[in-house]
Amino acid sequence: MPGNSIGKMFRVSTFGESHGIALGCIVDGMPPGFNIEIQDIQKELNKRKPGSSKYTTQRRELDTVEILSGLFKGKTTGTSIGMLIYNTDQRSQDYEKIKNIFRPGHADYSYHKKYGFRDYRGGGRSSARETTMRVAAGAIAKKYLKKIYGIKITGYLSKMGKINLKLKSLEEIKKNPFFCPEIEKLKILKKKIKKLKKQGDSIGAEITTIAHNIPTGLGEPVFDKLDADIAHAIMGINAVKGVEIGDGFAVISKKGHENRDEIRKNGFISNHAGGILGGISNGEDIIVKAAFKPTSSISIPGKTINTNNEEKKIITKGRHDPCVGIRAVPIVEAMLAIVIMDHILRNKAQCK
Repeated sequence: MPGNSIGKMFRVSTFGESHGIALGCIVDGMPPGFNIEIQDIQKELNKRKPGSSKYTTQRRELDTVEILSGLFKGKTTGTSIGMLIYNTDQRSQDYEKIKNIFRPGHADYSYHKKYGFRDYRGGGRSSARETTMRVAAGAIAKKYLKKIYGIKITGYLSKMGKINLKLKSLEEIKKNPFFCPEIEKLKILKKKIKKLKKQGDSIGAEITTIAHNIPTGLGEPVFDKLDADIAHAIMGINAVKGVEIGDGFAVISKKGHENRDEIRKNGFISNHAGGILGGISNGEDIIVKAAFKPTSSISIPGKTINTNNEEKKIITKGRHDPCVGIRAVPIVEAMLAIVIMDHILRNKAQCK
């Protein structure tokens, strides 16, 4: 199966299924001599692991990472970094009764039509569980970017359903399970999730991620535009149905004089472009928004068909997130870090 890798100079390849023995990844292109400790990776994994909050899925995985290669005496050797996480809390029996039925909103139908065979346990390879290894790889990129270039990447929940959240405090994001930047609305979010769980339903979300202290010159002017690679990476996250850079779709209703970012000798006056012009970073913050669809695994009956093309009704049982966006923040941060890391190394190879 192709399509399991991302990046050119900093390349990440993942493997494993939701209910398989383990998940793993290979990270190639990491510069040698950089200090990496297992806790650097584990702390990022802990942000997304299931079972860590009553507001998310109750599947309980420790997500304890093992580093198999690429490190010697705590420093990167320049060789491939291999990492592994064992699955420990699978309940594959939850899927036995629906193994021949396509779950609406999931990849079951399209996956089956493409390959003619699939791992039906929790979605198999197409499960969001695969993103665990993206977070592990992204943790390495995040540390390098911050330590060497002072780049800091921060994501937060900016919208859940119709609840808009303002960026009032970056520090507050770290203190609550919603990655919510507006403490005043935490009670509303909790009430919403509680109601959805009672109804057996789910809700969509918007995640906003900001990369600070970005150097100018990252990205290429044609096919490898920085914003194009970012959009590619973010759209590759399970359940993402839309990506915006800067003002995104808001530019449709703006006039040219409102949308352009005027420049003075001390810098840009505004940042409608989200830090990228002509596919190349301009030194301003990179601002990315990702739209996550509602979780498709819900207990409200739905219409579907089975592998014999017979019409059926389905209720998806198991342990699922009422809002996948809540645990998506570290995933979006990781994918943005991987892309920026890749372009940093590419730019260094050509222009420095």
